[in-house]
Amino acid sequence: MSAEIYRDAWGIPHLRADSVRALARAQGLVTARDRAWQLEVERHRARGTSAAVLGVDALPWDRFVRRARVDDTARRCFADLERRDPETADWVRAYVDGVNEGLTGAELPLGTPGRWEPWTPLGIWLATHLLFAGFPAKLWRTEAVRHLGEEAVGLFATDGPGTSGSNGWLVSGERTATGRAVLAGDPHRFIEDPGVYQQIHLSCPEFDVVGLAVPGVPGIAHFGHTGTVAWAITNAMADYQDLYREKLRRTGAGVEALGPDGTWTRAARHTETIEVAGEEPVEAEVIETARGPVIAGGPEGLDDGTPLALSLRTPPRVTSDLGFSALLPLLRARRVADVDRALDHWAEPVNVVQAADTEGGLLHRVAGRVPVRSAANRTRVVAAWEAGHEWTGWHDMPRAGLTDGVAVMANQRGPAAPLGVEFAPPHRADRITALLAERQKWTAAGMPAIHMDTHLASAGPLLDHLAALTDLSPAATGLKETLLAWNRRMDAGSSAAALYSAVRGALVRRLAAHPAFAALTTPPAYPEVLLPWLGLVPRIGFALEHLLRADELYGVDRPAEVRAAVEEVAQGSPGKTWGETHRLFPWRALPDPTHGLSGEPGLSGDHDCVLCTSAVPGLTDLAARGPAARYVWDLARREDSRWVVPFGASGVPGAPHHRDQLPLWLGGDLVPVVTDFERLSKESDV
Repeated sequence: MSAEIYRDAWGIPHLRADSVRALARAQGLVTARDRAWQLEVERHRARGTSAAVLGVDALPWDRFVRRARVDDTARRCFADLERRDPETADWVRAYVDGVNEGLTGAELPLGTPGRWEPWTPLGIWLATHLLFAGFPAKLWRTEAVRHLGEEAVGLFATDGPGTSGSNGWLVSGERTATGRAVLAGDPHRFIEDPGVYQQIHLSCPEFDVVGLAVPGVPGIAHFGHTGTVAWAITNAMADYQDLYREKLRRTGAGVEALGPDGTWTRAARHTETIEVAGEEPVEAEVIETARGPVIAGGPEGLDDGTPLALSLRTPPRVTSDLGFSALLPLLRARRVADVDRALDHWAEPVNVVQAADTEGGLLHRVAGRVPVRSAANRTRVVAAWEAGHEWTGWHDMPRAGLTDGVAVMANQRGPAAPLGVEFAPPHRADRITALLAERQKWTAAGMPAIHMDTHLASAGPLLDHLAALTDLSPAATGLKETLLAWNRRMDAGSSAAALYSAVRGALVRRLAAHPAFAALTTPPAYPEVLLPWLGLVPRIGFALEHLLRADELYGVDRPAEVRAAVEEVAQGSPGKTWGETHRLFPWRALPDPTHGLSGEPGLSGDHDCVLCTSAVPGLTDLAARGPAARYVWDLARREDSRWVVPFGASGVPGAPHHRDQLPLWLGGDLVPVVTDFERLSKESDV
């Protein structure tokens, strides 16, 4: 078996092989060459061993991964894959062989890379997506209902800082200049350096696909174009993971859990040792009940003495199936029907999928596995010892159509509405729909302008409150006039956008300090990795629109709070532009001294803009989340497709292609998709 590695002008790998297996090995090898340090970090994160190389700051994650049994679930899922789908299992092994070959002799910041096992890609997929659906929001809702009442569920039901989202739109041939469909969009993830998506081209006699791969996972799962069919996804915002409050007790033989039938049953229990660089090792007790692994607390409760133990139930842990059987059929797809069949195997995360082919076929559906259970399971923590919270089957995945030749998804309530609780406000979806309506005929070249739209519809409620204020100080009156004249665009060069953010942040902090919410300021001592979903300031910041529009807000005098926020900002206005405070804040496993925070660029956009660069109102203007890639898939000519990532194809700091796409990403430009090997530079045979 042989394979060849080519590169385009942006260093993007284009792989050609004489078999599917040889191609998988080449994908693993080139990923290891381009992203060795990233792969090592992800391997450690999936195994719960990252503190051994990154130090004590990584310990909370390692403890969570160990207790959630991520590595063990990956092993189970791979064993089941070998039994059910040996071809895919062998394909994954080939990828792992390539990774191990590519890592041989690699020089990494913190030592020699470890060896990959056949189930490592599955572990990386699990670790990457375990928090994707935001199950910790159930902890928030449980606390909010306890202190504020049942109406708090709807009042605070919006996507928050810990949730991953996306924009995606499908324009059918009847609405394009070529008569063939176009798909476009951008996944919103935490921005990491190196990036969470890898541009790649995979070619062999069975298929030829370009797309965005997840480093460490073979194939092209989320965004791909085979030449005759293309697909893309957005987060469906479905709820498919459950949290159970457990009653646990220690016995001479171990730990027992009380079940819904009223009997105590032996729970699996063992202890694992977590190595910590520069510190003493730490022990983690791992307990698993019939519901699932205990991820918080134990027989003695939480660390603060709260008598609580929480178990987590997830589809892969229940079924030993991670959905990897969808990956090869996606690569082999020729028509929409092929994509549809492949996605019947999909497990998690639960996505809304849009697809189109060159014959006019269109697809708009939800893909994944969502359990059938009580409504209470979906909204909050439920009691493991009470009957009625069992999983009783799997939901059929909803389907949807197009309206006026267009389908738009931006994490709003759409086809997945029956499957979720917290969705994004409709602003991004409505704005994309409105922009698409401005032309009758679209081309692929016109789509990047939609990616970059900065109109902030969610500013309305705050500006309405501001307009009603009278008898302000002269400085506050000037600020009011500036904001009411503002075009509501969160442009990096806009001083009015910066003033709006300052007023919004001041208001959020004032509301969070109000006695009405005092009981929610200090949550129980849940594991640290779950706390982003429980922060009162972020919760109020992302639900501000709802809070300002509600008929009544727990006795809070909202006009008085808005007045105080405006006066506060007016007295201390810094006179900065939005881009001066709204700067890119990427996550790196190790700090990069050549690109500190002061060196990262200012950004346009905001959480509810189509250009979704998310700050956390009231907490920070820095943007840790945003478009992790952008794509435009043209079904008329694949060569007219475009894509871009925040940094570049290489994960090696200082390499020519480490950050060469950043200026394009900032400006809304995209890189041409090249598929003709005659136009590429050959790097090597492998």
